[in-house]
Amino acid sequence: MSNDRKVEEYRAGSKFLYSAGGLGLILAILVLINVIFSQISLRWDATEDKLYSLSQGSKKILTELTEDVTIKVFFSKDNANIPVHIKTYTKRLLDFLAEYEYYSNGMVKIEEYDPKPDSEEEDWAVKYGIEGIDMPTGEKLYFGLVALAADQEEAIKSLDLSREEHLEYDITRIISRLQAPEKPQIGIISTLPIFGTPPMLQMQMQGRKMPPWLFVSELKKTYDVEEIASSAKKLDKSYDLLFLLHPKDISKDLQYAVDQFVLAGGNLIVYADPLAVSDASQGQRQGQASTSNPKALFSAWGITMEGEKIVMDFDLATRLRTRNNQVEDNPLWLSIPSASFNPDNIITANLDSMLLPIAGRIMKDEESEYEYEALITSSKNSSMTESFRIRMGSAFLRRDFKASDENYDMAVKISGKFKTAFPDGKPKSPDAENDAENDAENDTENASGNDGKEEASNADNHLAEGKTKSTIIVVADSDMLFDAYYVNQQNFLGFNLSRIFNDNLNFLLNSCEILTGSENLISIRSRGKFERSFTRIQEMEKAAAAKLMVREQELVRKVEETNKKLRELDQQKDSSQKYILSEEQEKEIKKFQEDKQKINRELKEVRRKKTADIERLGDRIKLINLFMMPGLVILAGLGYWAYRRKKA
Repeated sequence: MSNDRKVEEYRAGSKFLYSAGGLGLILAILVLINVIFSQISLRWDATEDKLYSLSQGSKKILTELTEDVTIKVFFSKDNANIPVHIKTYTKRLLDFLAEYEYYSNGMVKIEEYDPKPDSEEEDWAVKYGIEGIDMPTGEKLYFGLVALAADQEEAIKSLDLSREEHLEYDITRIISRLQAPEKPQIGIISTLPIFGTPPMLQMQMQGRKMPPWLFVSELKKTYDVEEIASSAKKLDKSYDLLFLLHPKDISKDLQYAVDQFVLAGGNLIVYADPLAVSDASQGQRQGQASTSNPKALFSAWGITMEGEKIVMDFDLATRLRTRNNQVEDNPLWLSIPSASFNPDNIITANLDSMLLPIAGRIMKDEESEYEYEALITSSKNSSMTESFRIRMGSAFLRRDFKASDENYDMAVKISGKFKTAFPDGKPKSPDAENDAENDAENDTENASGNDGKEEASNADNHLAEGKTKSTIIVVADSDMLFDAYYVNQQNFLGFNLSRIFNDNLNFLLNSCEILTGSENLISIRSRGKFERSFTRIQEMEKAAAAKLMVREQELVRKVEETNKKLRELDQQKDSSQKYILSEEQEKEIKKFQEDKQKINRELKEVRRKKTADIERLGDRIKLINLFMMPGLVILAGLGYWAYRRKKA
């Protein structure tokens, strides 16, 4: 018995040793695997739009670096009062910057600094212009970065959490800028106060100063932006790109300067408008239509924009609140989806949405020989209407609406060697002619000699046809660049948050990148969105809206027919029956009321069905989110159990 007991004890001890040794071996293997894999860089981005990976544009720029770049990140990480969402964003930021370090083959280096109070790191942050944000607790929060290369530096003074989807563009743009000593120059001609309140109007506004529009500040990050007065008679510099924004009533001399700029090979962006709702000029306040349509230039470029006619599109209608505090879908304010963008052009290929408040239509002239490409188009459930109907509600616009079954072009790109819009040369201004007559009276010989030299000089410099190929982008709306139509701005804990909610700004930035020669940044800026819209629900709402419109139009027709019959019956009565309804009139009114009740029931049924379908879709999504993963785990467990059972 004692021997058997010893054998059992020995076996139990062996099992314990084997078990402990096995656990130790497994632990050692896990540690070894962890060490090995920590030295291996594995990258797998499972998101559809590769939101957490560098785009090909960034990778190409990183492979072409000529100067080493050091990115210094300043973040008060030891501050215990920092909001959690800022801490988590910082972690994502540092992980993302590590991608730059990896793909640059050591040309980009990332350094982290914690600027504590009265520390050397804080002094460096202040030196680089990193702004310290005052916390409610009295402490300062530093959250910015600076990139250094040779003797150049570019800083993001305060990282905007709402711009996370644009983070790659901001970082890559800075790195790219550090490799180029000079910024491209853009000249902007506009009759809108895009550069802020002019000094002459500040007195009238009692000291209130309007800041520049956001797109101007964004352009200045990459370009040398200069304002050209709409009253100017010539271009004083040789710009890399010209931008005309709502060129209302600009002088013939300036139009001629733009014409010659294009013929000399310059590229141009034009935002014209059949009705600019953001124009707060004196004429607009008096109720006059603010229209910009340089017809002579457009004709020379082979395009036409219809005067004061605007696009009405019920498939692209935007939900707005009316003056009566009612919410309605306005077909004149166009919410452009991805389906309306040209997928083959790099400017619009990756855009998701835009908002065009009151847009016009651009058409190609039949005799035009220039390259013409539509960038933004309406749906086929659209038509043209007069601009004065902007004041009318959507219900009134539906009454006589009839879809044209045609896609209208609202932004186009044209290219070619253009011909001048001024075949007779530079236009002569009345002031110049009066001055010439006065000079002739005082000194006939000198005046005639000088005039002859000036005319000869103008004739020599005048271009009748383009020297090289130029590209012009024309958009039939200028209001889309007004801040309120693409960005929400607010202050949060000292941060000036600018949340961009559509691609109005991206379209302009893409156009500028293309026309100034740099295409690598395009694939960066227009990457996927972190917020995804419910396209299925949008399609269901559009289908229901189409059914509602048909029945509403039928109801309006029945009202008109009933009123017509009542007037005819009223004319058949004698004067003694003037205020008495006849039997026929009562029957007609009763019939109309029955038809109206029937149509209203159908309208309610369509709305009820739309709501029910959306709720059913939401319930399905909830069920999938709740039970799909547990269901897969259960199925995997059952499969493994069946496999073990079969094997046993």
